[in-house]
Order: sequence, then structure tokens, then C-alpha cells
Amino acid sequence: MPWQSNGDGERPNPWGGGGPRRPGGGGSEPPQLDDLIRKSQDQLRRALPGGKGGAGLIFLAILLIWLASGLYRVETNEQAVVLQFGKWTESAGPGLHWHLPFPVETVEVRGVTDEKTIEIGSRGTMGRPGLRQVSSSATDESLMLTQDENIVDIKFNVVWRIKDLGSYLFNIGDPDGTVKGVSESAMRELVGQNKITPIITTARGQIEADALQLIQDTIDSYRAGIEILRVQIIESEAPAEVKDAFLDVQRAEADQQRMKNEADAYANKVVPEARGTAEQMKQEAEAYRARIVANAQGEASRFTSVYNEYKLAKDVTRKRMYLETMEEILTGMDKIVIDDKAGSGVVPYLPLNELSKTKPADAGKTE
Repeated sequence: MPWQSNGDGERPNPWGGGGPRRPGGGGSEPPQLDDLIRKSQDQLRRALPGGKGGAGLIFLAILLIWLASGLYRVETNEQAVVLQFGKWTESAGPGLHWHLPFPVETVEVRGVTDEKTIEIGSRGTMGRPGLRQVSSSATDESLMLTQDENIVDIKFNVVWRIKDLGSYLFNIGDPDGTVKGVSESAMRELVGQNKITPIITTARGQIEADALQLIQDTIDSYRAGIEILRVQIIESEAPAEVKDAFLDVQRAEADQQRMKNEADAYANKVVPEARGTAEQMKQEAEAYRARIVANAQGEASRFTSVYNEYKLAKDVTRKRMYLETMEEILTGMDKIVIDDKAGSGVVPYLPLNELSKTKPADAGKTE
């Protein structure tokens, strides 16, 4: 019931209308509430195009709500892609963004920092709830041919994450299958370039690094938007069927290497000594050669001088040589001198040997 229409006249009108006027009739009447609302509606209707105030307000409110629905927020561990009628048009990083609301554009937001692991050559399964994980072998993936035509059983994991969400969603259809196929192919290529012994012993780290680079290069060529974080070789050994025989071969190779090292050490000790001895013998031979040559040259010089003297006085020289030779021959021998011109009897006989024997006794008697 409006205040001014109270017919009983007992309820006071706050605006003073309808009641008795104050004495003197001074001041104006306060505005009515319905008049104010009506005036506001008229002013808003005149301000809007076409003058349709109610429908315009509703349309404006709906438009604002629709535009506000295009706001979206991307967290620090997420990336977003904007799709315009289903087509990828742009990507967005962390922060507050806006896109044309549905159905013109939609947005896909996903976390990109979570790491995913692909197992190759083995399958991890849970035995019973709450128990540890049990790994089973997948030999169709793990058995690979080496450079020296042996079979190696190698199991490894590849850890990866999303690098570019747009490329990840729209350039490849099966990310897990793509990473797995590329990783297995890369590992088979690297194993085929190495021998089995370094693969299972000292070259595992290098193979992991080479596999990481090779897988990343191949994935990038696909523009898959994936980053390979790690390649981890879990196990690399000979197949179970030939493992014992292979260990025997390894032990034999170790013995071979040990004996070779011992032989090298012995050679390093003996060879220098032999070389020193050879050098000493060589120097002694050189000295002997020099001495013999010098002696020969001296003898030849002496012979030449004797020969020259012989040519000057052949008879004297011949006689001197004869006497020197006879002196050399008869030295220390018993000698008897017989003068063939002294006639017969004992006179020509001179027993020099007897005299030499009796001479010491006679000498003692005279003393």
C-alpha cells in the first residue's frame, strides 16, 4: 500500500503528501519513489540505441559475461595452446591470458614439468598390492647384435617430458610409442657399432650419452615438442643361455691381458740390459779392430823398411836375416861346433854342450 494512499488517514505519510498541509503552506513536496524509478528508466532508455532499455541491459550483461569467460590462467608448471575452431593458433606460457570465448576459441592447458619414463627390454609390474615392483624381461626388445657378432641383453629406461605443448599435441599421434620406437632404434645402432666387452663393462656411460643425443636429434626432426632428460642402462650382459660360457671367455681374456702385462714388464726390464750389453760388445769390437789394424799397419811398415834395406845390400841383409833366424831357432838348444877345416881327430870337435854342463861345478872348485 503506498504511503500517500492510506485511506484511513491514521498512518503518516513520510513525504507529507496526502495529509494535511502545514500551516502557512511553505516548502515543496518531496519526490515520490515511483516517480524516481520511472524517471531513471526513461533516462536509460533514451541513452541506449533504439530506446529498448530492458533488452539492451540484458544483452550487455550477457556480452560481458561471455567476454569474461575467455580469461584463463596458466601456472608455472603448465603450458597452454589456443584453438580457433579446432585449429592450433598460438601457445601461451605461465600467467593470465585471454582468448576469444567459446565457441570461437578454446584453450588446452597441461602440465609440462612431469617426467615420464619409457622402459625398453623390461616391464615393471606390481606383484600384489603393497608389495615391491617385479620386473619381467622383454627379450624381443632387449636382445641386440654387437659389432663382433655377439648377442647382448640390454635393458634401459628413457626419461622425457613435454618441451612444447603445441608440437606435442599436434605433430605426433602417439608420443609414448614414438619415444619408445626411436629409443630402441638408436640403442640398436649404437650397440651395433661397439663390441660386447666394452658394452657390458666400461662403455656404458658413453653409450648412454650417445643414445641421449641421438634420440633427441631424431625426436627434434619430428618436431615432437619432447625433451629427452636421461637414458639409463639398467642391465647389459650376455644372454642367460650363454652367460656361463661368456664369463669363461672373459676370464680367459683377463688372464691373457695379465700375462701380456707381465711379458711387457719383463721385456721392459730385459731389453734395456740387452741393448747395453750389445753396445758394450760393439765398442769392444771397435777397439779390437782398431788395435789389429794398427798392428798390421806397423808390421807392414816395418816389412817395407826391411825390404828397402834389403834392396840396398841384399847379401848383408840376407846374412843378417839368416843369423837372426838361426839365433831364434837355436836359442835354448844343445849345440856342437865342428870345424871341417881343422883336419881329422878331436881337434875339430868342440863339445859346447858338455862345457856348459860342467862349467858350474868347475867354477865351484876353483872358488
